[in-house]
Amino acid sequence: MAAPVRCLRSVLSHCNRNLKKQAQFSCPSFSCTYRSWDFIRFYAAPATSSKAAKKEKEKEQSKSKLMTKDELEEKRKDTSRPKPYGLTAWKPTDDVYVACYYPKPLLEVETAIDMLKTFQKLDFTYEKQPVYVELQLDMKLEKKKKVDPFVGYLKYPYPFSTVENKVLVFTENPDDAQIARDNGAAFVGGSEFIQQILDDEIQADFYIATPEIVPKLIQLKNKLRKKFPKSKRGSVGRDIPKMLQLFKTGHEYLVEKECLVQTKIATLDMPQEHIVANLDALIKDICTYRPLSYGPFVERVILTSATSEALFIRFQQFLPQETEKAASETSVNSETSTTI
Repeated sequence: MAAPVRCLRSVLSHCNRNLKKQAQFSCPSFSCTYRSWDFIRFYAAPATSSKAAKKEKEKEQSKSKLMTKDELEEKRKDTSRPKPYGLTAWKPTDDVYVACYYPKPLLEVETAIDMLKTFQKLDFTYEKQPVYVELQLDMKLEKKKKVDPFVGYLKYPYPFSTVENKVLVFTENPDDAQIARDNGAAFVGGSEFIQQILDDEIQADFYIATPEIVPKLIQLKNKLRKKFPKSKRGSVGRDIPKMLQLFKTGHEYLVEKECLVQTKIATLDMPQEHIVANLDALIKDICTYRPLSYGPFVERVILTSATSEALFIRFQQFLPQETEKAASETSVNSETSTTI
C-alpha cells in the first residue's frame, strides 16, 4: 500500500503546480495594471534628432570648412610661410617630382616658347601646330558692377593664317557698294540678302553694315547671333575700307565662362619674336575694355600648344601702364563726382 500512496501524492503535487501556473496566466490583470503605472509619462518626451538631420549638420560644417579656389590661391601667395599652404615645398629639390605637390613655376615668355618647341621635337608631333593662350581677367568694377562679356577683333602684327575671311557688306548706297567691291568684299548688297541668309544660301565669316540699313536686318539677329553687325564690335560704320581690312585679316576672340579668353595666337613654327609680338598685341587690345584706373585687367596667362602641357608665364611687361595725365584726370573726375 505504501508504493501506490507515494505515487498518488506525486501526481497530486504536479497537478497543484499546473493549476497555480494556469491561474497566474489566466488572471494577470492585477499584476499587469500595477506594473503598467511605472511606465506612464505625464510629460512630453524630448525630441530625438534623426540621422538625416545629423548628416545635414555635418555637411554644413564641412562646407564651411572648405575654401574656394580664390581663397586657396591667396593663401598660397604668402611667401613668409616656410612652405606654401597645402603643398610640400616652394621648389622641388630633384629633377623628377610630382607636379601637384609644388606650385606651378612662372616662366619668362621666351623660355616657355623654347620649351614648347623642344616638346614638339621630343614628341615628334606636327611642326605647324597652333599655339594657344588662356587669359584670366578681373571683370570687377566699382561696387558690385562688372565688365560685360565681350567679343573682340584684332589684327595680329604677324598673321598666321594664309586664308582671308569672307566678309559680307550690307549697304544700299551704290557708292559704298562699289567701295566695298574694290576693297575685296565677298558679298555686297542690301535687304535682298536676308532671305538667302536665312535659307543658308549665303554664308560669310563676318558681316558688316552701314548705320542706315541696320534697322532692316532685325530678322537676322537669331540667325547670325554674335556675328550680327553692331557698333560696339566695330562692324557698323561708314569707313568701309577700314572695316574690311580688319575683318578680312583679323582674328576674333571672346570672353567665355565670365572671365576667360582662350584663343589662338600663332603657330609653333613661327619665330619666337613673332609669337611674343602677337601675344603683346592681344593683351594690349584686351586691356582696352576696362579703364586702367581699376588696376591690371589680366590676372593670369597660360601658354600651350596643341600637344603640350600648360605653362604659366610672366606677363606684367605686356600690360599697358597708365600715364600721369590719365591718372591725374581720373583723380580729378573722382573728386568732382564726390563734390557733386
